[in-house]
Amino acid sequence: MRKLEQYQPEKQKKGEQTGLISVIVTVYNIREYLPKAVDSILSSTYHNLEVLLIDDGSTDGSERICDEYTKKDERVRVVHQKNGGAYSARNTGLLEAKGDYLTFVDGDDWIEPQMYETLLAAMMEQDADLAVCRYRKIYENRRVDLSTPMAAVFEGQELLAKYLEEDEAWLIQTAVWNKLWKRSLSDGLRFPKSLYEDMYFTIRLLAKSRRSVYLDWAMYNYVCSRTTSTTNIGLNEKTFNDLIPNFYERSAFLREIGREDLALLQDYFLYKRLLLFYTAVCRSQDPKKKEHKAFLQQKIEAGKDCYAAVYGIPQASSQEYRKMKLFLKSPILYRAAMRLNDSFLIPIKVAMANRRQK
Repeated sequence: MRKLEQYQPEKQKKGEQTGLISVIVTVYNIREYLPKAVDSILSSTYHNLEVLLIDDGSTDGSERICDEYTKKDERVRVVHQKNGGAYSARNTGLLEAKGDYLTFVDGDDWIEPQMYETLLAAMMEQDADLAVCRYRKIYENRRVDLSTPMAAVFEGQELLAKYLEEDEAWLIQTAVWNKLWKRSLSDGLRFPKSLYEDMYFTIRLLAKSRRSVYLDWAMYNYVCSRTTSTTNIGLNEKTFNDLIPNFYERSAFLREIGREDLALLQDYFLYKRLLLFYTAVCRSQDPKKKEHKAFLQQKIEAGKDCYAAVYGIPQASSQEYRKMKLFLKSPILYRAAMRLNDSFLIPIKVAMANRRQK
């Protein structure tokens, strides 16, 4: 990794913007939000765009809004298809895209005007295959923007490693919408049929990138308040049917490409999550509590032979290892310790913190 101090990529003049960027927007019943998303893209300071609106069988008038934009701006192209889900609409966009560079925008979000010009300029200056920026979280009553002036260049799979570490100082994210990449990077790559299709796609993009650039500037606005958003779904059947299998698939992929070190890192966060999920299920009113506890216990115990290697990596927490060893010794003892923590230790910590603030 090479940090770029006080970095400002040199922007291209309008006549020099020769590389075509395909911006793929998947649309399904988001009439209220769609105009803001599309207008933000069309207002981009980078003008050489192809805006692909993939209407995934909308029934609320979103489909008509898409058609109206083709009359307003020749850069807009619409594809209407039967409802097939987000993965299907995204794959249609990949097939239809003609650009030299690709990116996505969710139809209920919006971008900053300079986003694509800045990302592409950084890619060209640093001879990179992919660029990533931070994003701003938009809630109903507030915005969370943790931008810094930081920028860095990552060689080979260094950015992939940073992504797997889940270090919030580098907000790489699983999502595809805060990234811009060369078309060749995703040739032949498609989204799988899964609620967490980004996980499959992004890890392969990062693994293939020869060089990547990261800009810690929020240039994408992600709306967090919509309860229907897939990223707002909590612990439910999708966790067990889609999310957990995706984590196992990522570990398998990393081993396939010969990165056992990164597979162990992924395994560490997988087993950490399984223990968190187990704790959450125990605390919940889940009608399938018994079934889900048994499922998670089986998954945790199945990995016990590799825990010495998993918890031996530099990123592993000794506290997490102690929690795991207690669980393996006795799930009953683990649950008792959890209840003690909830009813006694946490209130003490909160009280002490309150006293320090006075």
